[in-house]
Amino acid sequence: MELTVPVKDGEVRAEDTGGEGPPLVLLHPGVAASGVWDPVMPALTGRRVIRYDARGFGRSPAPTAQYSLSADLLAVLDHFEVDRAVLVGSSMGGATALSLALDAPARVAGLALFCPGVTGAPALESPELMAQIGELAQKGDMEGMVDLTLRTWGAAGTGGDPEAAAQVRAAIPGWFTNLGRQIPDAGAFDRLGEITAPCLLALGELDQTEVIRCNEEMAARIPGCRLVRLADSDHFPSLREPDRVARLTLELYDSAG
Repeated sequence: MELTVPVKDGEVRAEDTGGEGPPLVLLHPGVAASGVWDPVMPALTGRRVIRYDARGFGRSPAPTAQYSLSADLLAVLDHFEVDRAVLVGSSMGGATALSLALDAPARVAGLALFCPGVTGAPALESPELMAQIGELAQKGDMEGMVDLTLRTWGAAGTGGDPEAAAQVRAAIPGWFTNLGRQIPDAGAFDRLGEITAPCLLALGELDQTEVIRCNEEMAARIPGCRLVRLADSDHFPSLREPDRVARLTLELYDSAG
């Protein structure tokens, strides 16, 4: 069931399966919306699962005021009266999970990170790529932006990659409606050694080289972090290897108690 969750000066659309125990909270990447977790959901049956679209992504309305991703996550947890959760974050969602784990460690029971981003790391996006996206946006060329995104982050896709393409289309509006609205969370890269929650980090071996290197460094900095390499994944692991993503998530959930 889709729910509207109030956040500071706005709202997001969320789902809650209900159930007992600490929930799994699924946080989507910046190249997709919360539907990117659809292939993983069946294997999580029996656990309470919460997921939502960040402002401007998927079903959530565009922001009308400044906000931060980690503050919105905290608002979602409060709305559902969740004291502690296992955060499952992909890319942008991984960065949000890490920010909350540093700012409010008592609220985070565990971290399952898939191709995660992190604030404060060296820039992973080239100026040339951003310029290409800007040019396509000025032309109103949505399909051009989808194709460019899939060429950049979707190396494992074949046959037009309709599943990933649909997720990219649900994400692109958020790239532009968030300009000037989203306040970056404080730098976390140099504080990863302060993470106390059990952590798993899975990287996609078909992802961009710069992302792989950053993920390896992140795993080395997080105390006790389990590093897993997904041989058949690019930047969309929940679409490429959903069964393994679910299995790794549940292993982390069980280890977090």
